[in-house]
Amino acid sequence: MTTVLSFVMLASLHAAPLGAAESVNIRSSCWMSSSLSDALVTVIRSPGRWTCGDRTYSLEGERTLLRFEIGPDDALPQYLFSRRSALTAVHLLAIDRDGAMRQTSVPAGDLSSALSGGYFKAALPEITRDTREVVVAFDLPSHRMTLERAYLSPSDLVLSPDFLRSLLLLATLAGMLSMPLIFNAAFYRILREPFVLWHSMLTISLLLTILVTSSLAVVLFDPPAMTLSWMTTVIFGLSVACGAMFTHSFIEPGSMHPFLRRALLYCAAWAMLLSTAHAAFPFVGRSVQSTVYTAAFAPVVVIFILSVADALRRGSRAAKFQAVGYMPIVLAGLVRLVTGVVPWLQSSDAMLLFYVGCVCEVLFTTLGVADRFMTIKRERDHARFEADVLERLSERDALTGLLNRRAIEQNFAKFRADGYRTLAVLDLDHFKPINDIHGHVVGDAVLKAVADALQADPKVHAFRLGGEEFVLLVRGEDAQVRAERRRQAIPAVVANAVPGLGRPVTASMGMTDAPPNADAQFAELYEEADKLLYKAKLAGRNRTKAASVRESNHEMDPVFGAVARRS
Repeated sequence: MTTVLSFVMLASLHAAPLGAAESVNIRSSCWMSSSLSDALVTVIRSPGRWTCGDRTYSLEGERTLLRFEIGPDDALPQYLFSRRSALTAVHLLAIDRDGAMRQTSVPAGDLSSALSGGYFKAALPEITRDTREVVVAFDLPSHRMTLERAYLSPSDLVLSPDFLRSLLLLATLAGMLSMPLIFNAAFYRILREPFVLWHSMLTISLLLTILVTSSLAVVLFDPPAMTLSWMTTVIFGLSVACGAMFTHSFIEPGSMHPFLRRALLYCAAWAMLLSTAHAAFPFVGRSVQSTVYTAAFAPVVVIFILSVADALRRGSRAAKFQAVGYMPIVLAGLVRLVTGVVPWLQSSDAMLLFYVGCVCEVLFTTLGVADRFMTIKRERDHARFEADVLERLSERDALTGLLNRRAIEQNFAKFRADGYRTLAVLDLDHFKPINDIHGHVVGDAVLKAVADALQADPKVHAFRLGGEEFVLLVRGEDAQVRAERRRQAIPAVVANAVPGLGRPVTASMGMTDAPPNADAQFAELYEEADKLLYKAKLAGRNRTKAASVRESNHEMDPVFGAVARRS
């Protein structure tokens, strides 16, 4: 991959504008600088002021002039093309062999966008076979690339099959950049993580960059060239800022040094400040502004590289996707940085490498977001599972495994809605002597055996409230009979499970029914059943006192079970 990117980077340094036919294009042969107050005709006719053979252009002068020689075999040019950047006006002069001149001037706001991505165009004065040369004067040019990439051509690009194929490729790339927005919308509805939003913002900014730097914007909207120029600057800053914020929020917590994570925030703000200021005030330090502007992004590139490297060193999984996805874009940034700062190198925006970078960014960072999504989902599912386990444990009695008071209080409305109308409170008779005589180990075994005797089923829920007190919730027409059978089963089950106690273990019970249509509360029913339990204790223990809302109290003695079975 590194080898492929290296070839692409080298190709980007010398790439011609999309669709440009180099065989018919005419490049400048000489240049000079002058002030805005100098008369163009006078300056042009000063041979000693022209610099020929040296294409190291300077922005020191207020006006820069380029001279294009028209050969006898050259196709007659009709347009000037050059890279978009801030300037105030373009003057075009056609000079015939007899010295006749024809001149047109175009204010910057009237310059049209060319179909060649990133270029503007201006119509030349009438060019004939007698035309010897064309002189173009740029007033207050702000970037060397405008001078370096200027050329004359017979026509703009036409909608040829090659051009249509290039548009199709750009549209495909734009479509690829649009797809992650759909995924991110789905991810954000589940995760609500900020890095999903920043990845969407980054994707949108890259999509806008492709739109304004290619021929797509011209075909779709045809905005003025200077409008696209400042939009390109602002959107570039937005892309850098979104990339920094995405890295800041995407790298896992603890996987990046806190200083570097904070530095990414400053980088985002710095990128937006730089691009906005450069777009709004392009002529403040015009002669060096573009160089200073480009160099000012060097700390951003360094901090980004250090951040990803530090995250990789700390074992970040997310950083692996970023390192691969951003490699081409970082290389494109380095090409722009080096060629924009070093005077003797021709400026290059490395658009071919940038487009490759967009593909890699879409592919690998989207995979990274999906991977992070799955990681966070697994972590959340595990946390929810543990929370559910803890919740279930908090509703269970550790000794007997029965549901506890918390379970009945929190879920009583649901139990009532499911038809559980009968509530019974049981208390073991003379349980304290068992602990005193036989020890707490035997006492615990007795409580476990009682829990087995209460045997919950689809119509019965059993609870231990604490100590030797239990509660039954029962539903069905024979609810009271079911509860009484369980109370009477306690002596036999305990005797079988814990032999040698010397006497049977019995229980007293108070039982009440809730009216079917009333919104009875647990505390209300429990209080009534507890009073009935107290009466059963006073009546001699090992018995049940039962009541319903519509009936008076009545007693169920130990033979009630047999009577109920016969009936």
